Amino acid sequence: MPVDLVNYEEKARAAVRLFWASREQARQKQIESGRADQGERAGVTAGKNMDGFITLVTHVVRANGLADASIHLKRRVLTLPGYFRPTKLWDVLVINHGRLIAALEFKSQVGPSFGNNFNNRAEEAIGTAHDLWTAYREGAFGEQPRPFVGWLILVEDAEGSREPIKNECPHFPVFKEFADTSYAARYNILCRKLMQEQLYSAAAVLTSPRSASIIGDYSELSELTGLRTFISELAGHTAAECVR
Repeated sequence: MPVDLVNYEEKARAAVRLFWASREQARQKQIESGRADQGERAGVTAGKNMDGFITLVTHVVRANGLADASIHLKRRVLTLPGYFRPTKLWDVLVINHGRLIAALEFKSQVGPSFGNNFNNRAEEAIGTAHDLWTAYREGAFGEQPRPFVGWLILVEDAEGSREPIKNECPHFPVFKEFADTSYAARYNILCRKLMQEQLYSAAAVLTSPRSASIIGDYSELSELTGLRTFISELAGHTAAECVR
């Protein structure tokens, strides 16, 4: 039986439009109040920018057999136990009959500080997954199949994210795949390796220009790290849980 991808492309375009519109609305609101944050932070204070993608994955879960599962979106019910720390706050948790079905993180990065933010995002993604799987191994979620763990990031399509970057590593050479790559390409490599090392069930990177607030256009960097693969993996996992 085929999985239902819930017309994900149209919903993704709506999510991208919402992302850019929410950033601009938050920025304008802070300017009008006279309390605007410095730089790009003014556009992220509201914390609702990725809500369109959260809506998308909610539709995927509901459409693939778990209509009655608990999909947690409120901060007070989004924590899971960790192994190296007491708890970790996620963006979306799916619970069905007491089993953890899915835990998902949604991130974004808008210029100009692509360099420092890339390293922070990479370290956070790796650490979060390692913590969760170690907690899973130690029985933090009871005896259950492996949950779906997803990570998705939307990166601004701009000169700063597209231009090749030189690496500074004086003692040992960096891996060749990182040579003269852009930050967008590095996110693609990161997502591929996060899945290759089984840290995430699916990891995706999308790029989008600021002008996408009108039509919601976005781009993918590879099939493996694209949105269709991410949605298909989540839909398949959800359908399998329904059968189980």
